[in-house]
Formats: sequence, structure tokens, C-alpha cells
Amino acid sequence: MKNILNDHSYRYFVLVMLTLVYVFNFIDRQLLVILQESIKHELNLTDTQLGLLSGFTFALFYVTLGLPIARIADKGNRRNIVTISLGLWSIMTAVSGLVQNFYQLLLTRIGVGIGEAGGSPPAHSMISDYFPAEKRATALSIYSTGIYFGILIGFLIGGYLNHELGWRVAFFALGIPGIVFSLLFYISVKEPKRGASDDLKTETESVSIITVVKYLFATNTFAYLGLATAFHVFCLYGVSNWAPSFLSRIHHMQSSEIGVTLGLLFGIGGALGTFLGGYLTDLYGKEDKSWYLRIPAIGALVSSGLAVGALFIEDRNVSLAFMGLCALMQSAYLGPSIAVSHSLVPANMRALTSAILFFILNILGLGLGPLTVGLLSDWLTPTYHSESIRWAMSIIIFIEIVASTFFFIAAKKISIDLSEK
Repeated sequence: MKNILNDHSYRYFVLVMLTLVYVFNFIDRQLLVILQESIKHELNLTDTQLGLLSGFTFALFYVTLGLPIARIADKGNRRNIVTISLGLWSIMTAVSGLVQNFYQLLLTRIGVGIGEAGGSPPAHSMISDYFPAEKRATALSIYSTGIYFGILIGFLIGGYLNHELGWRVAFFALGIPGIVFSLLFYISVKEPKRGASDDLKTETESVSIITVVKYLFATNTFAYLGLATAFHVFCLYGVSNWAPSFLSRIHHMQSSEIGVTLGLLFGIGGALGTFLGGYLTDLYGKEDKSWYLRIPAIGALVSSGLAVGALFIEDRNVSLAFMGLCALMQSAYLGPSIAVSHSLVPANMRALTSAILFFILNILGLGLGPLTVGLLSDWLTPTYHSESIRWAMSIIIFIEIVASTFFFIAAKKISIDLSEK
């Protein structure tokens, strides 16, 4: 076992397997987004209800249960937790194809959220045990590309199946493979030794959620980083979750066409931006640790201008080009943010640290971003009609400037915290 865990190629095999789990995570999480216009018409839903389904309700259970599950992961077998979680959220995705009304779909989304609560924090902790600090942001960014490959697959296949066979078939077809992969993951992935990649002596004693929260907020960096990621994700999901509806209502594109277009733009652009975010921060951060958060700050700021262009340029092709560039710049934040958070704590706090960071960014970002756009869209509909979605999305973009400001402040604090360790 020891030789296997220390083997360089096996380390990257585990990274690939965890990334594929994250691909399934985002296929099942974002599949609703590409299907939401068809679901809205069949189940007679409002934009506010769609915002609840794709944002707040999912996020509430996802982040709340992520905390106790992460505490278990910091002292238990993380491989087993990821396996069970993947199986559960895949089952609930498939069951979504059977619903007959809003409340049934709400329950299945809650089930997906409960399952996915056990995905990322244990995976982050495993990656930080397999990879040393100087390679950690790159490794975590490679893992985080699973977000955009999941969107790519979910949008491409989901959009096609929705157009050809209906949205119910799409839930079945994309939910069932995750159940099979959970078994393969369990068989092939080994649990690493906790703290294996750290130079310092590793603490193995389990700690409480309150202890980790106090530890993190005693630093100069974490509070600003939490606010930065929360405001950034608010804009990110407010734009990306409503992009299919925007293209359908404003540019009159079909679901299959939207699936291919956004799948490629968000999938390739987002994955490239995520990887570059981690790679560049590891590269420039060797000399100056502040670059770990300066690069996300720059990405957030530039993305706000690109988002405005995507929403208001009438030429469809140019609008789509701006949308793809926006996805690239927005996605640079995640790997560096997780790596910085993990650098602030001992190894036995890492899963909980990820869960706390995800609690902040998802409850405020994923939870409120899509919901706010939905509420604004319904409120503006009597005045702007189909154009209401454009104005609703544009209103929230300016919060990206706030996010960038907090990233820059956190960048100034990180060197102080790391020098005191």
C-alpha cells in the first residue's frame, strides 16, 4: 500500500478519478439548467421557482450537510464517503425524470444536494495529501476543471436528448452512468495517509467545526477570501445558470443548439481558465504568495466587462464570443482559493476548511445568485417582457467589482499569514 500511494503515476491516476467524479457532480448539478425552459413549460413554473431549483434549495442542503460530512472526512475514510455520495446523487438525478410537479422536482434536487455535499471536501483533502504545497494549486485546479467538463457533457448531451427525446430521458441517461462509476471508483482508488505530502508533523486528532471556524477567521486572509469567492460565485452562477434561458428568449436558439454552443464555450473556456488559474498562481506564487489571489482578482474584474458585452451586444456570434471569454476569466479563482485555504490550516482540518469555504461561497453565491436573477426577471417581466432576463442578469454583474476588491485585499493579507506559520 505504501509504495502504491507514493507512486507518482498513481497520484495522477487518483487525481483523474477524482476529477471524473467532479465531472459527474456537475453533469447532475447543471443538467437542470439546460433543461429548465422545457421543464418550465411542461410543469408551468415561474422564473423564481427555477431559481429556487437551480440555486437556493440545492445550495442550502449541499453546503449545510457538507460541514458534518467534512468533519467525518477529516477523521474517516474519504474514499468511501466520495463513493457513497456519487452513488446517491446519481440515483436522485435519474429519479428526477419521473417527477410530475414542482414539489416532486424540489425533493429530487434536495436529494442531489444531499449527495453532492459529500463530494468535494473529502476530494480536496485527498488531493492535498497526494500533492505537496508547491503543486497543490495546479492539482486542485485540474480537479476543478471537472466543473466545466461536466457542464460540457451535460449541456451537449442534455440539450440533444431534450430536443430529440425530452427532458425526462436526459435525466435518466445522465444519472445512471454515475452509479456505475461509483463502483469503479471504490475498487480502484486507495485512501492516502493523512498529511502525507506535508513537511511538518501532521496532526491526526479530530477537531470540531467551531475549532476550524475560529482557526480560519483568526487569520488575516480567510474572511476576505470568503467574501470574495461568495460575491464572485453570486455573479458566476447568476450569469451561467440563466445563460440558456437568455439565449432561448433573446437570441431564439433551440435547446439542442444551446447545449452544443454553451457546452463548448463554458466547457472549454471554463476548463482552460481553471487550469491556467492554478498553473499561473503556482508559477508566480513561488516568489510572491499574493499572486495566488491577485490572479483571481484580475479575472473577476475583467469578466464583469465581458459579461456586459455578452448581454448587450446584439450580434449573436459576438455575444457568444464574449460569453466564452467571460467563462474563461471567471473560472480562474477556484483552485487558488482552495489552495490558499488549505495552506492556512493543518492537514486534519482540510476537508472541513473546504466545506466552510464552500458553505460561504455557495450559500451566498449559488444559493442567491440564480434566485436573485429569477426574482428580478419576474419583477421586470411586465415592463420588459422577454427582455427582462437580460436586464435581471445585467443588474447583478456590478457585484463582480466588489468580489475583485475583496480578492485584492485578501492578496495583501496572505503573505502575512503564511510568514507567521
